[in-house]
Amino acid sequence: MPDPADTSPKDRPLIFGEFRRSVDERYRLSIPSELTDSLTGGNSECVLVKERPGSLSLWSTTKWKERLDSAVNVVESKWKAGRLDSRLYDVQSLGRLLSTRHRDVTLAGRGRLVIPDGFREFLGVEAGGEVLLVGAAVCVEIWKPENWINYLNDHMTEFGGLLDELSN
Repeated sequence: MPDPADTSPKDRPLIFGEFRRSVDERYRLSIPSELTDSLTGGNSECVLVKERPGSLSLWSTTKWKERLDSAVNVVESKWKAGRLDSRLYDVQSLGRLLSTRHRDVTLAGRGRLVIPDGFREFLGVEAGGEVLLVGAAVCVEIWKPENWINYLNDHMTEFGGLLDELSN
């Protein structure tokens, strides 16, 4: 298997696994190398993202920026061309959400992540609490345990069909 540090984000293996971890008193969290190696490719820079209540996602900086920049560039082009003049409220809503949705973070030694203010509240886990780290193929998700169980209960029956659809 190639060294993840020598590959682009799209060439890295998909990220899988589930791990239970504790958040320490300084809101630090240790992410296992099984998850970070494929995510970062040896780089300690990542992007932490608010995606759904009770869950945060940790993305490769490169992959996140590619994904976000292409979409924002389209919106900016439409805005400059006057094609969104009648949708000012929607553009403002998007701006608000983009302003608070993600933050660049650095993984310290042994994959340690400090969960920043604003993201702690969104995750809903106190210092000393537990989280579940889940490999979500293209990113690592950090879940409040009860939210993860609810997600599994709501979506586990979709697994077979989704696997068949994506693999055919």
